Amino acid sequence: MRISELSKLTGASIRSLRYYEAKGLIATQREENGYRVFNQMAVERVKTIQFYLSLGFTTEQIESFLNCVMKNQESMCDDLLPLYTEKLEEIEQQMKMLQMLQANLKDRIAYIEQQRLQGLPVGLPAK
Repeated sequence: MRISELSKLTGASIRSLRYYEAKGLIATQREENGYRVFNQMAVERVKTIQFYLSLGFTTEQIESFLNCVMKNQESMCDDLLPLYTEKLEEIEQQMKMLQMLQANLKDRIAYIEQQRLQGLPVGLPAK
């Protein structure tokens, strides 16, 4: 199948598919006219890549375990559980940072609203 067909079947953009090919995540053959030709297995590989991207993994990380998960179940891929654990810790740290930012913004909004109610000028907090 051609790249446009693969794109329609997977929902991945042609640009993304070219990127996956350049990264070695999907394989292609070339016709005499230079057009890319993908086999049916490429559909499943692209959908698997999309799944792991949706979990927050980079293409570099996906490359490290993609062949294993394509051949086996996730539970059989020894490298996957530590990556999942690391990704979860990373997300939890990001959530803590976002909660801190949220609290700071709420405090700032409350400060500005209080200053306005009192008719005072609103400026940056003193250092």
